[in-house]
Amino acid sequence: MTTTLLTGIAELVTNDPSLGDGSPLGLLRDAAVIVEDGHVAWVGPAGRAPGADRRRDLGGRAVVPGFVDSHAHLVFAGDRAAEFAARMSGARYDGGGIATTVAATRASSDDELRALLGGRIAEMRAQGTTTVEVKSGYGLTVADEVRALRLAGEVTQETTYLGAHVVPAGTGRDDYLRLVTGDMLAACAPYARWIDVFCEPASPHAFDGDEARAILTAGRDAGLGLRVHGNQLSAGPGVRLAVELGAASVDHCTHLTGADVDALAGGTTVATLLPGVEFSTRSPYPDARRLIDAGVTVALATDCNPGSCYTSSMPLVMALAVREMRMTPAEALWAGTAGGAKALRRDDIGVLSPGRRANLTILDAPSHVHLAYRPGVPIARAIDGLS
Repeated sequence: MTTTLLTGIAELVTNDPSLGDGSPLGLLRDAAVIVEDGHVAWVGPAGRAPGADRRRDLGGRAVVPGFVDSHAHLVFAGDRAAEFAARMSGARYDGGGIATTVAATRASSDDELRALLGGRIAEMRAQGTTTVEVKSGYGLTVADEVRALRLAGEVTQETTYLGAHVVPAGTGRDDYLRLVTGDMLAACAPYARWIDVFCEPASPHAFDGDEARAILTAGRDAGLGLRVHGNQLSAGPGVRLAVELGAASVDHCTHLTGADVDALAGGTTVATLLPGVEFSTRSPYPDARRLIDAGVTVALATDCNPGSCYTSSMPLVMALAVREMRMTPAEALWAGTAGGAKALRRDDIGVLSPGRRANLTILDAPSHVHLAYRPGVPIARAIDGLS
């Protein structure tokens, strides 16, 4: 096997405090990394680096773990820019526009969807993302949901069945619930690692607590891990249901009660915050400071989708978290790397230590602080593929 020495690293973020300074980032300065067979073989001071077959000098740049985007909707066609413009003029977001994307997605061929998906993945990689979760949810028929998951599986192992995105127009709620927990689930489960549900009683298009429980329980019985869209539009049952059922992550968490925060602090479910949504919908931002201070594990993700947040930029999400949600630059970076890995229940990514995947992101800057300090500037790029 060939070994590669990466040197000339002004600052290396390992996310392992045992390897360097500063909790939680484990910073090393004037550092080096040796990569072998796609994994980290060694990290440490550049002056102590062992020999390697190849050497690459990064010229004083910072290196961080590849960004882990644990919530994205990438298999879709169509455009909803007009909906965005209407929101900027005061229209309220309630999820109803999903039907527009469903129609466009159903009308597209496999090759068209594959090309759109590939373009979005390339866009993410160009901004430092090395692992992404991809949901279905814009087909809402058995064949179209299977197709979405099959295509998603071509680019990531983190595939999520989201037949329970909304109830399609013209379909009875009870009939669709039976489909989502029955024939659709059976057809989609072989292509998915996770099941998700949009649990939002404030939306007439989404699912209430009892419906969400039935969907998640059926998915768990089919061998899928659990994820929840919860508490986006209002306080509701999503967060506490996710914790009760042991979901890996509950995402959005925009409207939380004290009981919700206590439940998250006492459980193992990660709170995944999606500040790009609040930016794109003019909604209140989640209270990240409250969650972190309560001891809740927090992740950050893009929620890249055509309706409520059409950005693929994890650096933008981190900058918003720092500016709008009172996270420190270190907390935001950890949440977008190690936090995302925890939201996916992965221990092979999000940390740069021996034995982990060598999913690396280079910053055209001397420090990770520049991710928030220089918002909108394309300083991050992945040097490994998506996993």
